[in-house]
Amino acid sequence: MIILPAERKLDWKNPPWMTLALMLACLLVFLFYQAKDPRLMGQAISTYLDANLDELELPLYLDYLERQQLRGESGAQERLDYLRLLQRGGERVGLAAGILSDRAFMAYLVDNRELVMNSAERAYWAEHRAPIQERFINRLSANEAGLIPAEPSLYRFITYQFLHGGWGHLVGNLVFLFLLGYTVEKALGPGRYLLAYLLCGVVAGAVHGLFHWNEPVALVGASGSISGLMGMYVAFYGLQRIRFFYFLGVYFNYFRAPALVILPVWLAKEIYDYVMAGATGVAYLAHAGGLLAGAALVLLLGKGWFQAREAFYEPEQDDQDEAFSADYARALEAVARMDFGTARKRFEALWQANPERPVALEHLYLLARLRPDLPDYRERTVELLHTYLRLQQTENLVKTWQEYLDLAESHQPLDPEEHNRVLFAALRGDDLGVAERAFARLRESGSQEQVREAGQLLAAEFGKRQMASRANEYRELVRSL
Repeated sequence: MIILPAERKLDWKNPPWMTLALMLACLLVFLFYQAKDPRLMGQAISTYLDANLDELELPLYLDYLERQQLRGESGAQERLDYLRLLQRGGERVGLAAGILSDRAFMAYLVDNRELVMNSAERAYWAEHRAPIQERFINRLSANEAGLIPAEPSLYRFITYQFLHGGWGHLVGNLVFLFLLGYTVEKALGPGRYLLAYLLCGVVAGAVHGLFHWNEPVALVGASGSISGLMGMYVAFYGLQRIRFFYFLGVYFNYFRAPALVILPVWLAKEIYDYVMAGATGVAYLAHAGGLLAGAALVLLLGKGWFQAREAFYEPEQDDQDEAFSADYARALEAVARMDFGTARKRFEALWQANPERPVALEHLYLLARLRPDLPDYRERTVELLHTYLRLQQTENLVKTWQEYLDLAESHQPLDPEEHNRVLFAALRGDDLGVAERAFARLRESGSQEQVREAGQLLAAEFGKRQMASRANEYRELVRSL
């Protein structure tokens, strides 16, 4: 069963660069650093078989696994059955690979060689086995940089997060990292997101090491860090209901639930799998540790260092569009009922909430135009003129300005600054006719300085067009001021 939060959609206008960088780092480590592992293991197996060490160690390994089976250690029976199958088939390479891969068995031999080997066997074993371990096995990426509970090292708490056990392990983790990472990165920003990611991986590794403290088997993979992202994801939303994707067998769908309610479900699943699944190689307790670490970072430090940015809680664009459309439809319904008071309130709320959508202001303007003699019409006109000027919609600006002159200039004259703005906008739009009409209004009510500056601009524009007589008229007018 898989349950993933799916509340956010990816916005490629603001890509999750740090998430993509982490994915690239894991991929490059796997392709280049871990690429040496097959060669090293191949050399180790070849040297091991050339020395006939399998003849010495295989009986000891089978006895070792039988002892584990009697103690009830998980996975011992499956491993024992597999090795016996290889033994019956004479698969020396497979047997050698299984023996060499089991670092716990090597540790067992080192501690018990005097009990399980005679003096001649010990001497031969020490002469041939130790070089294989040093030259090949210890140089495998998992043994160099993986987190080994029996051999703790600070740098390994970081490096293990970038190693993976194979293509399936890598691809699976990268998919989950991408699905979760872009949302958490949006909440924290790239710097704090990277810190949180690594911290969750450290805690996940520590929890794994706490329960496997004496084991020489290396932990590798980003799944503990990714589990931390899952914990942070739901903690950001708290008890808010968000959307989750679930996959069960061959069936998948979506459901909504309070975000934090899913956290104990995830934890219970990891603990159950740890108890029941046996030796699968999956670090379930590391997952649980990552989940708790991620949630704790937000719940304990969510009002400080790991506080989500305000932009994170803004509705998605699709949700904003849907909400706007619904409110806009209700406002239009009020207009249709001739309930202009309600319509005005609804359009006002829409305009305040969506200043980038002038359509709400345009309706407020139309409602105010029903009484052009009242101050509200002048206020809406000025607001609309400024909006069109900001959006560089010169045609709408001129149309609104001219309409106001026809309907209301005699009741509530516009300030000279408004005529001046229209004049400048018309000049930018190469419409000298509108510019001259705006100048005529400005000349009636504007200051001498405003008129002089506007006249000079008009004279210059007519001069550029080689309309000398018109240019001279404006120069004469400016000189007369």
